[in-house]
Amino acid sequence: MIEEILRHNREFVEKRDYERFATSKYPDKRIAIVTCMDTRLVELLPAALGIRNGDVKMIKNAGGVITNPFDSTMRSILIAVYELGVNEIMVIGHTGCGVQGMDAKEMLHLMQERGVDEEHISLMRHCGIDLDSWLHGFDEAPAAVSETVDLISHHPLMPTDVRVAGYIMDSVTGELTKID
Repeated sequence: MIEEILRHNREFVEKRDYERFATSKYPDKRIAIVTCMDTRLVELLPAALGIRNGDVKMIKNAGGVITNPFDSTMRSILIAVYELGVNEIMVIGHTGCGVQGMDAKEMLHLMQERGVDEEHISLMRHCGIDLDSWLHGFDEAPAAVSETVDLISHHPLMPTDVRVAGYIMDSVTGELTKID
């Protein structure tokens, strides 16, 4: 599959198809969107929101949530605010998220089935990594979005003039529902 993608990339560049995507690193709409990496949202989310290349900073991870106030997602948000002019942040969860109900014990079991040695797992725990917490999903998407909005809004490095709001997107229709 990677070879197929690389072949397409060569053709894309040769045909200069990239020209229609030209923009700057600064988001035209001055918005950052934190959302899930779910494959259903790749084209649906931008289409449902009417955003195009260059409009927003899109930050994706599993579940579209922040698990630690100093994780890479929060770092990306702070860079977007201070370096790239973002003044609004949307946190968008979605229906049917795979992280909802994810079980850390099952994930660890799957790791071992794929050849990760128990010794490596034990070493991570010995180094202070709480794998059960880190690999655990969330119970309800609206609550997870609300917690992420709260974490961003009250982060000690976040300026108070940045608007932060949370939403759930229907994974089929693209409809947004605001989370209060």
